[in-house]
Amino acid sequence: MDDSSDKFYYIYSSQLDVNVRVKIGTLDGHKERQQFDKLLEDPMLKFCGLYQQETADLKVVCQVFADNRPLALPVCTSYKPFTTRWNWNEWVTLPVLFSDLPRNAQLALTIYDCIGCSQTQPVGGTTISLFGKHGVFRTGMIDLKVWPNCEADGNFPSQTPGKTKDNGKIQTQRLAKLVKKHKIGQLPVVDWLDRLAFLEIEVINEMEKKNSNFFHLMIEFPFIEVNSVPHSIVYYEHDGDEIYMFKPQADIVTIPDHEVLQENLVESKHHKLARSIRSGVSDRDLKPNAIVRDALNTIVGYPPTTQLSVEEQDLVWKFRFYLSNQKKALTKFLKCVNWSIASENRQAIELLNHWAPMDVEDALELLSPNFTHPVVRKYAVTRLKQACDEDLLLYLLQLVQALKYENFECIKAASLVSKNDDNSLVSRNEKVSSENHLVINTVNDNIQGNNTELNEFSYSNDGEEQNKTDFGEENCDLASFLIDRASKNTTLANYFYWYLVIECEEQENNGKQDSKVREMYMTVMKLFSEKLMKGNGELKKRRQYLQRQQNFINKLVQLVKTVARESGNRKKKTERLQYLLSDPEALKFNFTNFEPLLFPLDPQVLIKGIIPEKASLFKSALMPSRLTFLTDDNKEYVAIFKYGDDLRQDQLILQMITLMDKLLRSENLDLKLTPYRVLATSAKHGFLQFIESTTVAEVLESEGSIHNYFRKHHPNSTGPYGISSEVVDSYVRSCAGYCVITYLLGVGDRHFDNLLLTKDGKLFHIDFGYILGRDPKPMPPPMKLSKEMVDAMGGENSEHYQQFRKQCYTAFLHLRRHANLMLNLFSLMVDASVPDIALEPDKAVKKVQDKFRLDLTDEEAVHYMQNLLDLSVSAVMPALVEHFHKLAQYWRK
Repeated sequence: MDDSSDKFYYIYSSQLDVNVRVKIGTLDGHKERQQFDKLLEDPMLKFCGLYQQETADLKVVCQVFADNRPLALPVCTSYKPFTTRWNWNEWVTLPVLFSDLPRNAQLALTIYDCIGCSQTQPVGGTTISLFGKHGVFRTGMIDLKVWPNCEADGNFPSQTPGKTKDNGKIQTQRLAKLVKKHKIGQLPVVDWLDRLAFLEIEVINEMEKKNSNFFHLMIEFPFIEVNSVPHSIVYYEHDGDEIYMFKPQADIVTIPDHEVLQENLVESKHHKLARSIRSGVSDRDLKPNAIVRDALNTIVGYPPTTQLSVEEQDLVWKFRFYLSNQKKALTKFLKCVNWSIASENRQAIELLNHWAPMDVEDALELLSPNFTHPVVRKYAVTRLKQACDEDLLLYLLQLVQALKYENFECIKAASLVSKNDDNSLVSRNEKVSSENHLVINTVNDNIQGNNTELNEFSYSNDGEEQNKTDFGEENCDLASFLIDRASKNTTLANYFYWYLVIECEEQENNGKQDSKVREMYMTVMKLFSEKLMKGNGELKKRRQYLQRQQNFINKLVQLVKTVARESGNRKKKTERLQYLLSDPEALKFNFTNFEPLLFPLDPQVLIKGIIPEKASLFKSALMPSRLTFLTDDNKEYVAIFKYGDDLRQDQLILQMITLMDKLLRSENLDLKLTPYRVLATSAKHGFLQFIESTTVAEVLESEGSIHNYFRKHHPNSTGPYGISSEVVDSYVRSCAGYCVITYLLGVGDRHFDNLLLTKDGKLFHIDFGYILGRDPKPMPPPMKLSKEMVDAMGGENSEHYQQFRKQCYTAFLHLRRHANLMLNLFSLMVDASVPDIALEPDKAVKKVQDKFRLDLTDEEAVHYMQNLLDLSVSAVMPALVEHFHKLAQYWRK
């Protein structure tokens, strides 16, 4: 025996910042085929690899565990086809360092087999500790017992130990210990005898494996050498030998306090004294001093999302009579009221009637889930009554969502009253005309692909306008108000109906949908139908329009589905689309010539047909249809019908852009925005208005620059850059508008293919699949402002670029003043099925609020916007991503 064998060379695990590696060797053993009863229970077992005649393609998944939890992500062996036996012979690097390994670290190995097209099942699992009983990291080859039909258990004690206890019956464990002693020099070396012994050991091991019903997995741990000298890895933790005293029983005995989380009597007494009716007499004449007045102004200026502290609530209550002349302070006062206390409730309601009437946009906050008292919500509805139809249309989407926070029982009670009225009408009129039994199926099986139908538009009356419930005056609930206003205006009725249709649908793959909420919307739809049915001829005509719109959409969906099933390329599908449109017998509907119909996307337009020759399909996965409608005055209206996509997120963003455009125009700032129309007619399809335009990517590819594109369509030798001055001005203004708006809404995934240019210079954005800061690309800039876009303004030193920056500052400041309105609208959309809001509904409003930077003064906000513009222009990553996107589009073509 050499002298060197008497020395033990080692290295501490804490000093080794190297990833742990393990070699996956061979898998020995045989698994019986599944019994026929098992195959009958799960026929997919027939397609698993172990059931086949050939050697199955298995994989091994390795993961390190400690303290009954995984330390890192699992690592899988690479694919390898096997012929006669399972032999990976692959070193697997685990995502954990030697220095990070705890003393009780275990390696869990699970062998998986493929079953079916996309499923796997465990063949077996085994577990082994990485450090031996003396704290030395394992080395060399180890044969592990695989426990069948289960995943490896990384807990301690493990249910799948690879090395079982030596009970004297299994020779492999005893022989493995002798081989290990021989390798480290603890047994004398006799060459001729060793060769015979090792051959016999291999035979015994093979016999033991064959006699057992278990698989055995051979793995190998690496040897560590330093300067060609083998070293062992010894577990060591810095300061790990320090002793910390631990007492199984604490010196202090804890006594349960049964008053924890109960009412604080002192605070409750203070609250009652501060808000008692007696204090109201003295509070009526209170006037704040300068310091208190500034504090009150600060509280009144808080965003809607701010929670008032107890001290702030007491301050607002104390000076409630002083604040009653400020309409902006009403919402803050209502947040201070404890509605469960009767005296406080009465005082608040009395003062509410004498408070300065609040603005319509501020009343939207009172319809949020934070305000549940019926008097408060009815007050909000009375303020909404002051809004004109045009303003109401801007908030209609959110008002329909606000119905989720109404009292469902009140809405249901109104439906029962209407039903009783119908019964009395029928009893007085024994003969009811069958013509009055019109049915509008708001959720048709043609749309959903199931048998769900809502035949809620089935009512009978004698044609007279008899309605015992006055939805407009007597009832101030939100549902009655919306029904009353929608029945009086065709445009409101159109959008109100389609917003209700989506909420009445039975959503697929959406566990969030509440059956009670859906039932409530169906009740509102019934009440709306009855209101139209019992109205005069004009109201009945609106109802017929809605019915015909639904039938038209159903036929259009049927048409698009038929085209989608057509095999072939886009050209063949386009030809099929044009044929089906031109053939009235194909779908039993004449698309080319039908009775004039209010177009759902724009109810101010009457359409009477579709021009088949101009129908086409776009180059995308879903292949949306571009349809040219013929209006009643023989003009063309082009729209896109998209099937297979939920347009509600685009619908929300375009609504916000339309609102911002109106707000900016009210400040005499026209930024040449293009808020095209979007209407989701279902969770699966909808319409988009088509704007004649070209993507910036196509412009740069065909013309070389945006300047050349404008110069081609609007040349002017006296204008800037040889372009008409109106075109350049429109481009600068639209760039500024969309930069600010997309920043505020957190629109992501911006590239030249979803930025469009019109011939008259307007730039606008499409495809709002990522909002509220979400972006699939790494390191996105605050706003899309590329070098090509800036060059079209003449460069960073040009006069037009400076004008662009000023427009951005002005737009940002104007929109900040209306931040509360937009925050209120987003707060009402929290429970809507908008994808990017549904991801984090509790953070959605806060994300929008953070963009406005309401904590800054106007001057600070301008500097903040300057920094955003500079950061966006100089960003390198967006240019690199745009280049890769261009290459991807090229290879896709």
